[in-house]
Amino acid sequence: MKAVVKYAAGKGNVEIREVAEPMPGPQQVKVEVKAAGVCGSDLHIYHDEIAIPVHPPVIMGHEFAGLVVTVGEGVEGVQPGDRVTCETTAWFCGRCLPCRAGHYNMCAARKVVGYSVDGCFAPYCVVHERQVHLLPEGVDFVAGALSEPLACCVHAVLELTSVTAGDLVVVAGPGSIGLLCMQLARAAGATVIIAGTATDAERLALARRLGAALAVDLTSQDLAQIVADMTAGQGADVYFECSGAPAAARQGLAITRRGGQYTQVGLFPRPFELAFDTIAYRELRVTGSLGQRTSSWRRGLALLGQNLVDTRSLVSHILPLDGWQEAFDLVESRQGLKVVLEP
Repeated sequence: MKAVVKYAAGKGNVEIREVAEPMPGPQQVKVEVKAAGVCGSDLHIYHDEIAIPVHPPVIMGHEFAGLVVTVGEGVEGVQPGDRVTCETTAWFCGRCLPCRAGHYNMCAARKVVGYSVDGCFAPYCVVHERQVHLLPEGVDFVAGALSEPLACCVHAVLELTSVTAGDLVVVAGPGSIGLLCMQLARAAGATVIIAGTATDAERLALARRLGAALAVDLTSQDLAQIVADMTAGQGADVYFECSGAPAAARQGLAITRRGGQYTQVGLFPRPFELAFDTIAYRELRVTGSLGQRTSSWRRGLALLGQNLVDTRSLVSHILPLDGWQEAFDLVESRQGLKVVLEP
């Protein structure tokens, strides 16, 4: 079968290759990939600028939905014909403190689909049974492929951050992660402002359609003044940094109210200067969020099935597998919002 393979370390070194079709072993499930999302981290892998370990040669891709075609010995939870999506954590040690607490996404030895274990940019993918979740009725494969970024956002917004009804929440970055965080905060009862730049005009318009109270263009509007006006000068209750832009991180620390919450969701391409003592002066509660765990998937899929979150509207392009380079270019140039491959 054909697959998109990161065949060596270093910038680039990705191509379509002919690889053996995988077969499931004990407790494994073979999934026919119907839709696979291109993530910003796939671009980081392409450019060799991500801290999560990558072990080439490896088939890329970690966001997908598909159809179970074969199951290995001992599999009981799913059967051929099931419509599924799959977690990205392929292996964890089970012995470290995070693992023993159920936080396997924090395992230092964790192996991730599309990074160190073959992923979904291929017609078929084999995963462990514990990674598999059934798609809710009425959720198609394209929408279901975005259940992985949705689970990441559930972890950030609903598990690591206390968002409550009446909060003013600011989301920096109207990409797919920012738009999902915005919808989740809104579902929790918050009033949500989402911020981007002039190049994000279409994304900001989509944010308005998806329920943002305000969609702010930072190149022509003063976000700090808007937040001050809405809060009698107190500041935002919660700030989600989803853009990976240093300027957004600096502004987030400045416009979050004293005693408020700042959650870092986006990944920065390189180190930068930050007035970190602002956290002390304003007594901010700051946390980072990485990946997801089983609880995140269950909550995310429930919200998706109840139509409280819309993932399908985030998809701007659907391309065949051999269009992977175009897909990567669309994501990198910010011409596309969420690009999906159909292997």
